[in-house]
Amino acid sequence: MKRVFSGLLIASVAVISFAGSGLAGAYSKAVQQHCRADYKKYCGEYGIDTSALRVCMDRNGKNLTKNCVNALVKDGHVTKAEVNRRR
Repeated sequence: MKRVFSGLLIASVAVISFAGSGLAGAYSKAVQQHCRADYKKYCGEYGIDTSALRVCMDRNGKNLTKNCVNALVKDGHVTKAEVNRRR
């Protein structure tokens, strides 16, 4: 029982750490790493995996760093064609 509780505690700390980074959940480590600053700068008031966040990131697409955009394309959150169309 003590081992199970300890495992749950470690898992909870890991989830809180990812949530605190600003990009948890369905986002890959690459998106979390490369979009963290953009998320905080432009859309930090929106919850992760919400439609409001997606609208905000879309609205700020031209301001996002190249590394963030590339990570979003690689993960399938936006297409390369969409990125090229907005240039």
